[in-house]
Amino acid sequence: MSLFDMTGQVALITGSSRGIGKAIAEAMAEQGAKVVISSRKQDACDAVAAELNAKYGPGTAIAVAANISSKENLQHLVDETVAAFGPVTALVCNAASNPYYGPSAGISDEQFRKILDNNIVANHWLIHMCAPAMLAAGKGSITIISSIGGLKGSSILGAYAISKAADMQMARNLADEFGPQGVRVNCIAPGLIKTDFARALWENPDTLEVSTRRSSLRRIGEPHEIAGAAVFLASPAGGFTTGQTIVIDGGNTSSGG
Repeated sequence: MSLFDMTGQVALITGSSRGIGKAIAEAMAEQGAKVVISSRKQDACDAVAAELNAKYGPGTAIAVAANISSKENLQHLVDETVAAFGPVTALVCNAASNPYYGPSAGISDEQFRKILDNNIVANHWLIHMCAPAMLAAGKGSITIISSIGGLKGSSILGAYAISKAADMQMARNLADEFGPQGVRVNCIAPGLIKTDFARALWENPDTLEVSTRRSSLRRIGEPHEIAGAAVFLASPAGGFTTGQTIVIDGGNTSSGG
């Protein structure tokens, strides 16, 4: 059996109708997992699930729309997952929000709260909906997609960076709490990845040049370059890894970019 085999696993990935989440869902399906595609729009989820079922076989994926700001939506997402595939064994909290781009003095209270609620509180809710079954089984993995923004200061992404730093601490706390029962919790901190979510940071050539000129690889990443780490953390290969934040940024932070 491959170290990265996920046969028999049930993977729930939020924000998986596009970008990093979609790449993770596809990589996990390729490794044999049953995957649940979720984002706000049902039609977008349906399209991805159909694509995976066509590629990896009928019954590989289901689509369940959910707004992460709604605790009821998240509970429905978990309930539908359990009904279709059984308890979640690999949770990936990927969905996030960033409605504001600029200095901290300009952010509204509503925008600040939305970032904290969607990027921290929603992860807390979903994790504690899935964790009981993992703890009872004595195994399971939880991966939060954070950001290198949580590792350094920012004059334009302040609230987002705060939320992503909090996600790293959440992973450390829960790794310590869940570890004795065999459940692992980690973060992945991507650098700049070519997704619609990060479009404001790479679409403008001048902004892109600033973002990459001090990165070791001198380029931005692609969604599939994050997916491999997510598979590692959810598979036997990552069985002794918990409480960690894996930075995947093309050398941006290590080079002082």
